[in-house]
Order: sequence, then C-alpha cells, then structure tokens
Amino acid sequence: MPKPLLSVEGVEAGYDDVRVLKSCSLEVRGGEFVALVGPNGAGKSTLLKTITGLLPVKAGTIRLDGERTDGLPPYAIAARGVALIPEGRRLFAPLTVLENLELGAFLPRAESQQEETLRLIFQLFPTLREKVSVPAQVLSGGEQQMLALARGLMARPRLLCLDDPFLGLARAVTNRFCQAIREIMAEGMTILAAGQHVRQLLRLANRAYLLEEGRVVLSGPGAELLKDERLRRSLIELIPGADQTMR
Repeated sequence: MPKPLLSVEGVEAGYDDVRVLKSCSLEVRGGEFVALVGPNGAGKSTLLKTITGLLPVKAGTIRLDGERTDGLPPYAIAARGVALIPEGRRLFAPLTVLENLELGAFLPRAESQQEETLRLIFQLFPTLREKVSVPAQVLSGGEQQMLALARGLMARPRLLCLDDPFLGLARAVTNRFCQAIREIMAEGMTILAAGQHVRQLLRLANRAYLLEEGRVVLSGPGAELLKDERLRRSLIELIPGADQTMR
C-alpha cells in the first residue's frame, strides 16, 4: 500500500484554552476523496484549519508526503500544495469571475498552468465561462460556490480541503456540484471534505471518518459508513433533525 499523502497523528488543537481536537488521527492517500462527518462541534472545521496552518498544533504531527508541516505558517503549507475552500466561500465580491480565478493561481506552478486550468474549469462549470466578466457578488449562491471551488482548483493543489461544500445549495445545484467533483477526481485530484450533508459526502467518499468530540470514533469506506448504525445514532442524538441530514 502506498504511503499516505496526508498523515495526521495524535493531533490536538483548538481555540485559546479550549481544546477541540483530542488525539485525532487520520490519513488521506493520493487520488482519494475522504469525508469527515459528525455533529456540530465535533471538530471537523477545526481539523481542516489545523491541517492548513490556520490553527496551531498543540500536540501530535501532520505530514504531507512524509514531510512534517505542523508548525509551518499557512502560506508555506499552501506552497506545498494544500488548498482550503472555507465555509462561506469568501470570494472577492467586487471582482469579476475571471479576476477571482486568476487570484487563485498565485503559486508559480499554478500560474504557469493557468490557461490549461481555466479550460478545465470552464468545461466543469460552463456557467462560469458565460459569466466570466460578471462581479462575483451578483452570482447566485450556487454559482458562487462553483466559483469558490474553481478558484481553489486554480492553485493546482495536491490536496484540496473543502469545508461544508454543499451548504445552502439547492438539490439540483448540489447534484451538479457532486458531478463536478467526480470529474475532478477523475483527473487525479485528492480531496478531504467536511460537512453536515452526510449522504452526499459519503456517496462521494472512498473512505470516511466519523468525528465525535474531537476524536475519530469510526472509519471505513464511505458506502459502509452510510449504512452504519453508530453513525446514525451519533447524528440523531447530537443533531436535531439528523434523520433529514441522512436522506
């Protein structure tokens, strides 16, 4: 079995004196889609922020392709090929679609492949090609989410981290978004995604991890976790309306 692209071992992290992650461990292999699921407050977003350097590691190690990245600043981790698309999109609202995309190609490697990446993005998201000169702030919510994903792809990352990628999307837009992710995976992209839309994530996932109170309590192939009674109990007990989340 090849060594993992990303290895998280015994990581503890949080905010000020509040420890959110508690000896958290997982791995992501090249070309995989790995999902992080669990109730609100389980530590999913915290883990993504810790992997990308936005939060410091208080204990444990994080390795990218065997080299430690814990302790590095976010720009150094990004330079090694890790990109985060945060919850809430965080686009440059007054700038056009094209300007937002161009800003995503900030690394020399990405800049040299910008035209090729743009062609791929416009194949995945024809709507963005049609609205290339439109300010991001006038796009619909679904179009903004597509632009956020596309801007992340412009960096040509080795590992793309997605935080709640389906938040606020209508079902039809979610379905199109899932298809785009499958096409991105076919290009060899490695993705680590966290969120509350459990069924969508687990259907996409090669493997998945269930987090509870900052710890990994269950892992396995996405399709198997989707059927696991412990996952259902965790969401029903800790998230109001969890049955709806699973549908």
